[in-house]
Amino acid sequence: MKKTLLLLIFFIAQVFYAQSDCGTAIPLCGNSDISYTPSGHGNIEEELSQNGCLGRDENYSVWYTFTIATSGTLSFTIDPNVNTDDYDFAVYGPTTNGCASLQTNGTFVTPIRCNYAGRVPNGDTGLSLTIPPPATPNGTGTAGNAGEWSPYMDVVAGQTYYLIVDNFESSDDGFKLVWGGTATLSSAFNDPVLAPNPFIPPGIPGATPTDPTTVMVCGLPSQFNFNTLTAGIINGNSANFKVTYHDNTNDVVTGDDPLTIATVNGTTDYYYRIRYLDPDDPNNVINKCFISGKFKFVNANITVTNATIFACNNDGEGTGKFDLTTANVFAGGTKKYYPTLPDLNADTNEITNPTAYISAPKTVYAKVISDFGCTAVANITLSFHPVITLRDAVVERCYIENDITRALFDLTQIEVGAVAGQTKKFYKTLIDAKAETNPITNASTYISENSEVYIRVTNANQCYDIAKITLVVMPPVKSAVLKDKTICAEAKTTLDAGPGFDGYEWSTGETTQAINNVGIGAYWVKLKTGECYTLQNVTVFASKQPVISSVDISNNTITVNASGGTPPYMYSIDGVNWQASNTFSGLPRGDNKIFLKDSYNCNPTQITITVPNLINAITPNGDKVNDDIDYSALSYKKNLVFIVYDRYGNKLYEANKMRDYKWDGSASGKKLPTGTYWYTISWNENDKNSTETKYSGWILLKNKE
Repeated sequence: MKKTLLLLIFFIAQVFYAQSDCGTAIPLCGNSDISYTPSGHGNIEEELSQNGCLGRDENYSVWYTFTIATSGTLSFTIDPNVNTDDYDFAVYGPTTNGCASLQTNGTFVTPIRCNYAGRVPNGDTGLSLTIPPPATPNGTGTAGNAGEWSPYMDVVAGQTYYLIVDNFESSDDGFKLVWGGTATLSSAFNDPVLAPNPFIPPGIPGATPTDPTTVMVCGLPSQFNFNTLTAGIINGNSANFKVTYHDNTNDVVTGDDPLTIATVNGTTDYYYRIRYLDPDDPNNVINKCFISGKFKFVNANITVTNATIFACNNDGEGTGKFDLTTANVFAGGTKKYYPTLPDLNADTNEITNPTAYISAPKTVYAKVISDFGCTAVANITLSFHPVITLRDAVVERCYIENDITRALFDLTQIEVGAVAGQTKKFYKTLIDAKAETNPITNASTYISENSEVYIRVTNANQCYDIAKITLVVMPPVKSAVLKDKTICAEAKTTLDAGPGFDGYEWSTGETTQAINNVGIGAYWVKLKTGECYTLQNVTVFASKQPVISSVDISNNTITVNASGGTPPYMYSIDGVNWQASNTFSGLPRGDNKIFLKDSYNCNPTQITITVPNLINAITPNGDKVNDDIDYSALSYKKNLVFIVYDRYGNKLYEANKMRDYKWDGSASGKKLPTGTYWYTISWNENDKNSTETKYSGWILLKNKE
């Protein structure tokens, strides 16, 4: 027979001390193994010996009744807990009228199986599948001892039988009844339609299957509603399974005095009783079946611990972000948080963001609900970590030599009040610093113009503060008094950078404010302001000498034309006496010196010019006296040219080197008429500037008619 075990659920015969008579036989439901320890007979000492194999008197006995659910073979083994015990048995039936149909005037009919083998080596007795039943209708009939075993039974669905097991030794050692064969016993608990799910004992399983389960309650003794366990026990099976609760074994057997809401304690064993009630057939045999289990209550009160947690008072805002779930008030369970104790008691204003609760320092409250539904209240003190206090800083750095609007800053070395162990990050804007976005990646080599940056300093508690750093680029500071100079080439001068600097370093190696006896050339000076140096270049130029660009001579008067240098000019013909006028009159014929200087009063420019001999009339008549005008004496002059004009300015004659610088009063091979003519003589003096000199005059020509 296929055996179906109801794990952790046992028939009443397993666990209760109760005797039975045939009329109060314990119904067996399903093919689960049965353990039982009889300790006497029931209320009636049945007469079993007249038609059966058992003795007249019952000893330590128990009566069972069972109904066949599926036809087949049926066997069982009675296994004594102590092998020296002598267990006997008898099977009566089948019957449809209960125990009354099995006896007449108190005398039982002949059993279909009966065995009193006495003590056997291993103590076992029962119906064996290896011994066939007698050849009687339906395979039933009286069958006595066959050693310690009797033949198995061929049974048909719907048949009801009665079984008595008797301990001839009258010991209280007990036995176990194990079913075999292919037939099954009727039970709603094994019906896959009615009970597709296992029945679940309430609470936590005990150490062994026979130990009571434990139901955790919040405080003992306390009121308890047993009906709250029912749904869990039924576990989704048919609603026709009914559960009652009891505090003693007699009530479990009878179903009397069920507990509903009662005061429970931690010392009493309590029982649940499951019975199926067929709504369509109140007399259905399976309605007699019930299963039961034992449980006890355990005090599950919880003890919580008040806690203090910390957050950061960042930027001095006065509030922090607290993770309330980090408060170690209780291990496990469910926690709900409230801003005040009245809110907790009223279950109002629950804190819905406990992992990021923004608050000033104060006390909030945690309601802890254990896995067993027990509650306790803990105080959580919200406090600030020690704050980071920074100070703003202003940092000045020297300009970059080739980029005077920017400087190189090492932000990591700027002192804002941070201490060792804290991390620093730098940002261009306050928004970025607060959001920790776009950090400056080159903080130690940060090149910037005048600007502001922000430092965020974070400690091991992830608290931070932000300070502003003002970056100041120190511009070049030049001397306002040090200027380029122009001096005479032969002169010396003084270069003075002026006062107000922290140091001076000249290209000459001198470190004074001014340097003396400086000649023409290029110089520089490094001017120190604080930690910065400004390189300032200065040049001493040689003044450009003025030059006599041309000289105009008219008779013995000359006009000097000057250029270059720096006006105003001064003129002299002896280098001693000087005049502002550029005209000199009454000069002697021949070579004359002219001196020129400009406003720098340097060594003068000097040239020598020639005032030619004036010839005012010629008479080209062949007498060799004043026959021509001759300026060949000036032929040593460069670019000497002698040109004659009529009174209208028309060029008549040019006497150059080819004509030996002479004119005889003719033009184009013809004698010119008597009259006054104009002429010019021009040349370049033999000085370094090739001074252009021009002499102009007139001449009277008398030709013999």
